[in-house]
Amino acid sequence: MLTGHEAAAACVSLGVTHVVWVPDSTLGQWEAALTAEPRLRLVRVCREGEAWALAAGLYLGGKQPLVAMQSTGLFESGDALRNVLFDWGLPLWAMIGYRSYLAVESADTARRFTEPILSAWGLEWLLLDTPGGAAKMVAHLQAARAAQRPGVVLLAEGKG
Repeated sequence: MLTGHEAAAACVSLGVTHVVWVPDSTLGQWEAALTAEPRLRLVRVCREGEAWALAAGLYLGGKQPLVAMQSTGLFESGDALRNVLFDWGLPLWAMIGYRSYLAVESADTARRFTEPILSAWGLEWLLLDTPGGAAKMVAHLQAARAAQRPGVVLLAEGKG
């Protein structure tokens, strides 16, 4: 759980150059803060699979992208994720909106499948489910950078 300004500041401190995204109702609220930050470029894509491919190209071109999408988009983009993170071995970063995480009574299966899917891919992830997690996000992605591995941050969404 981050505000748009916290997310933008965290991205800048990490050296992120591009946020490649398909915004959802939560992440979409960050648009003004992300576009107002002159050191970030916000790149919108039509489908989540495109986000991974575009981020791969940016990374190979010497940039530091961060992919941002909702967990259901993560499910949709699995093949593209597999290609860039595992076949190509690119240490890309992602912020994933964890749909329905805070909606305890929800029957939404996105909550049930998000963590097991990330674990099945062997991806190390961090869950931010309380306000003020920007420092944890930065530390997690810095550790991923140092290890030359992908890094994923899950952002709790939904009404608690």
